[in-house]
Amino acid sequence: MTAQVDYLVVAFTATSGASGELLGSDEKDLVQLVWQLVNVNTKTLGRVNEILIRPDLSDSTEEKSDEDVVVECKEEDESSSGADCMYTAASLDSGLNMFNLQLTNEVNSAGAGTSLCLCTDGQLHIRQVIHPEAASKSIPVPDCFYSFFDLRKEFKNHFATSDLKALNAHVMAESLSLPVDVSSVWDPSANQDPLAVLPAEVAVQQVRLMTSIILSLLSEPYCHSFSNPERVNERFESGTCSKMEKVCDNTVIRARGLPWQSSDQDIARFFKGLNIAKGGAALCLNAQGRRNGEALVRFVSEEHRDLALQRHKHHMGNRYIEVYKATGEDFLKIAGGTSNEVAMFLSREDQIIVRMRGLPFNATHDDVLRFFSPEDGSKETCPISGEKDGMLFVRYPDGRPTGDAFVLFACEEHAQCALRKHKELLGKRYIELFKSTAAEVQQVLNRYSSAPLIPVAPAPLVSVLPSVSLLPPPGGVRDCLRLRGLPYTASIEDILTFLGEFTQDVRQHGVHMVLNQQGRPSGDCFIQMTSAERALQASQRLHKHMMSSQRGANSRYVEVFPCSTDEMGLVLMGGSLSHTHTHTHNRSRSGTGLSPPPCLSPPSYSFTPVQQILPTDAAAAAAAAALYPPMGQMLLAPRTLHPGHPYYPASAQLYMNYSAYYPSPPGSPTALGFFPAHSSMSSPGGLVRMPGLPYNGSGVKDLINAVQGYQGPVESVSLLNGSLVGQTGGGETPLMSLPLITKPGGHQYLDLTLL
Repeated sequence: MTAQVDYLVVAFTATSGASGELLGSDEKDLVQLVWQLVNVNTKTLGRVNEILIRPDLSDSTEEKSDEDVVVECKEEDESSSGADCMYTAASLDSGLNMFNLQLTNEVNSAGAGTSLCLCTDGQLHIRQVIHPEAASKSIPVPDCFYSFFDLRKEFKNHFATSDLKALNAHVMAESLSLPVDVSSVWDPSANQDPLAVLPAEVAVQQVRLMTSIILSLLSEPYCHSFSNPERVNERFESGTCSKMEKVCDNTVIRARGLPWQSSDQDIARFFKGLNIAKGGAALCLNAQGRRNGEALVRFVSEEHRDLALQRHKHHMGNRYIEVYKATGEDFLKIAGGTSNEVAMFLSREDQIIVRMRGLPFNATHDDVLRFFSPEDGSKETCPISGEKDGMLFVRYPDGRPTGDAFVLFACEEHAQCALRKHKELLGKRYIELFKSTAAEVQQVLNRYSSAPLIPVAPAPLVSVLPSVSLLPPPGGVRDCLRLRGLPYTASIEDILTFLGEFTQDVRQHGVHMVLNQQGRPSGDCFIQMTSAERALQASQRLHKHMMSSQRGANSRYVEVFPCSTDEMGLVLMGGSLSHTHTHTHNRSRSGTGLSPPPCLSPPSYSFTPVQQILPTDAAAAAAAAALYPPMGQMLLAPRTLHPGHPYYPASAQLYMNYSAYYPSPPGSPTALGFFPAHSSMSSPGGLVRMPGLPYNGSGVKDLINAVQGYQGPVESVSLLNGSLVGQTGGGETPLMSLPLITKPGGHQYLDLTLL
């Protein structure tokens, strides 16, 4: 809009919460909307109109047919705010419709020009009140609310020395030497409680004062022209961002706590009223390539970024969203890309992106086209936009497929039809489908084409360790079973039921569930058997049989492989689980299905004498003391585990256990009541001390739960200065055989010492 408008609509809003510079920051509903029409050409004023919006009565059991009726009050009474016309509305929707209707009628009745634009004191009334509430309630907003004049910025064109953040209607009136009744006019800069609800007459006073300021600016000597209004983006535009692009640190925020299924359009709806830069909403992925509930959002200016920070802990559905400052570098790490192939793929605008995950490695473009082709007799169609040109397969730098792909659809209807094929089969694999974004495409491509942004495990603390293999030798007695693909709700009882007749061959406390970093089942389990022959028979008979869980309705087929105790111990000590079969006897080192734990000392699994890492002579010891501070000496001091541990080798020495996986308390048929326990106790009771407990624990209950599943009940427990002292009644596996569990991220661990 370059020419001056015919009418200015001076508007003022009030909510049921904070006012002034905190207006809209507390997510309270709009309760009052006051406006007055100003004829720019004739410099005349219309009547002052007021709409009062009742609180939301959605939970009321009363009939609402009469509540949507808007009532006009023509006569003022003692409680009137001073408006010429007052209306009441039952909801924001009816209030905005009434505003648009009355405004249109008044402009048409004037008969001199039709162009109009809103004018407010600052940005908050439109950007932080009208649009956010309407978006959260899915209410369409009239077109007139997508452009407005900020009276403060118009005033600053003539008073350049004024501080924009300190301006308000009261200050502008004083600068223009307009008569102001201090006793009756509300001054937001005065020492008033910004959280207090404004009196009803304040809004009318503010509108009358703003119209006086506008008439003064239109007159001599200013002769101001209202020609360049503020704009509110009607929709979010997706796009690409280059890593070479410069992103200002003062325009980026980090949103945390998003629902995992949220999209960039949901983020734009949460920040409705604020202008997000093109392609400026980037959802973050975790180390496994899944959304982690965070997003980086880039706005068009610092002013919009500051308004976004005021929406800290506003709600998206039932979840509150945390909003923090971020940097341009953070945004480029997530959304920036350099691939020409990706740029070409994302160059098409107005396309819906769908991510495919779990594709067979030999899948082709034709396979994907057939997957989305309509079934026989089905009327639903979801054609891929551009067919083969609308697909992007994600590959490793060496060209190997990752199992991920992105496809484009021309409209939302086709995309929703495609998403209904979620978990349908392509070949022998089910395919996961998710609605995606341009930033996620860049992030996935960046993750697979370079080093991971979030490392799964840190580099070893000691860089001088000898380069020896930490994997167990290919030989060894394979008297254990590895179960893979368990239902996540499966318990030890379900596993023993699955074993059937082989349950009697399970060793005492020989069932070890493997948990992931979050303490949840990983779908893997190790079982110690009495002999290698029975382990081999069990793997041959039970491999790919179905297992059901008592706590879940779903059944899954389970893969069963024989393995050795050393391989099992390697995983339970922090080695990672790969998806390579482990049942082949003539396997290479890369075919064991295992990788060494990242921070174990060399003697743990090398089975060969290794030279000492730290020197023993006095001179070298002094040099080592200078190299390593006390903390380093503590981390380098080997700690030998006690013999008799159920699954750690007796010779294992641990410098730091940064485990990608760790074991749960073991179980066995005798511990769970499948068979009676031995009547004779092979070891006497003992006193156990557990220093290093977290101070935020809930007490003895958590400690009793931690030792559940171990032979020998705890007879007495006492907490003392962050340590636990417990007395056991004896049994085959006393409390000292609990596994040493160290989770990533600096969590404390329990150090059990038998007293």
